Amino acid sequence: MERKYYIDNLRWMAILLLFPFHAAQIWSGGEYSGFYIWSHTNTVLYVFSTAVYPWYMTFLFAIAGMSCKYALLKRTNKEFVMERIKKLVIPFCFGLLVLVPVMTYIAEVFFNGYTGTYWQQYGLFFTKETDFTGYHGGFTPAHLWFLLYLFLISVTALGIIYLQKKRLSEFRVGNISYFFIILLFVPEWLCQYILNIGGKSLGQFMILFLFGYYILTEESILQKLKRYRFVSLAICILSGSLYTALYCFENVRNTWMTGLYIFFGWMGIITLLGIGQSKLNVHNQLSVYFTHASFPVYILHMPILVVTGFFVLKLPVGVAGQFLLIVLISSIVTFLTYEIAKRVPILRFFLGMPKQKL
Repeated sequence: MERKYYIDNLRWMAILLLFPFHAAQIWSGGEYSGFYIWSHTNTVLYVFSTAVYPWYMTFLFAIAGMSCKYALLKRTNKEFVMERIKKLVIPFCFGLLVLVPVMTYIAEVFFNGYTGTYWQQYGLFFTKETDFTGYHGGFTPAHLWFLLYLFLISVTALGIIYLQKKRLSEFRVGNISYFFIILLFVPEWLCQYILNIGGKSLGQFMILFLFGYYILTEESILQKLKRYRFVSLAICILSGSLYTALYCFENVRNTWMTGLYIFFGWMGIITLLGIGQSKLNVHNQLSVYFTHASFPVYILHMPILVVTGFFVLKLPVGVAGQFLLIVLISSIVTFLTYEIAKRVPILRFFLGMPKQKL
């Protein structure tokens, strides 16, 4: 099957968006809304982070399901699981032991006035009672929850796919209407309440993964998303504007707001896939570089951004200057760290990168 380069390009673009998104978290919501450091609420950055949140991680799970479909065309189930262990489980364990405590140390110092050493905090990381966010110190998987969830979902989905092939070998979604594609947000909404841990639902991400595998890989459906991409974009902008306004300015939090959140996120997914097919199905040196770099960059970026933010917040350059400095410095340092890591075999292994070809 011809490789769909737009999926690779959408993935690394979404991951690069994490730099401004997580930097904006420093000025989003209130002090206890959730991040390792916090300055004050800035309306522009609060609106930006609110508008991005509903679709960017859900999108990564959906395209992970699509990638699973293509991967299983050329890998056995055993090869797929072993690859998932190397790419997800090992980096998760490495990051939990080496990277995440850096962020919780900063949080302890910033919010709690912690004066102990880093290594004393390292012990505190594993013993302090916490809500598992780590935003004010204590144990947390931090941004690496994505790796853990993706592994659990991938393995579970593999079992579902195996049973489907055994019992319903001819099963295919077939040609469904664009309107029905939009309505898929309803089962996602229902699944959002299944195993929802700290606002991150295994049920929701599982169904998105399965949507990616069974539905979003159908060429007839992909062509509909491409044909109606501007309709999707208009609906996405309207629903996103309404959601963001209600969330940020009216402080609305109820079941129907959750439905709007899911709807906006789903429209974001199908909009990106429609536009991606049209504009981003390119393959060049830049896209190849970022495709290879995106996964380790995801793992590395957060502790670097948090440490950068901790020091930049002390500079008298205004919110815009601080935000831009955090994004710029953390991006540069993260990619420099990636360049070093990819040349060190043991770091390649711990960051889930394949062995370097000789």
